[in-house]
Amino acid sequence: MKLSKTRKPPLSAATPEPHPQSGAGARPSREPASLPALVANVFARTRLVLRARMLRRLLLPVGPLALTVIAGGAFAKYVEHARWARLPVSLDDAARVTARQVFELVRYVEQSNPAVLQQVMTVIARDATTMAALGASVAALVLERWSRHNTVR
Repeated sequence: MKLSKTRKPPLSAATPEPHPQSGAGARPSREPASLPALVANVFARTRLVLRARMLRRLLLPVGPLALTVIAGGAFAKYVEHARWARLPVSLDDAARVTARQVFELVRYVEQSNPAVLQQVMTVIARDATTMAALGASVAALVLERWSRHNTVR
């Protein structure tokens, strides 16, 4: 008997990342969004210029080995630029990265260097166009996370 594997289709950059603990992608309203899911959702819904800026911030602290492993090697092209002060993330690069890849990248950065996520949340919160496009619920989550980190200091 041959067992077949069902493969989940990859998320496109326009598809928000489902919540990791939910089967259908829906999250009860009282449960807070995970930071990786929130950033992936924002990434999927924002313009390319901000996507490139977010990727730059997220990729800067990631070392060469992690770049080759995270998201199945989706960020391996940046290995030669690892540890540089500035990464060359083009708009084409930002357009190719999926929400699922950003989700995995944010999960890694959240564990290895949480201060970087604060920088990403600041970038998002300061972009009025993005905040308007996100809608009230997601924008409120971004601002809530951003203010929580600012008051914890």
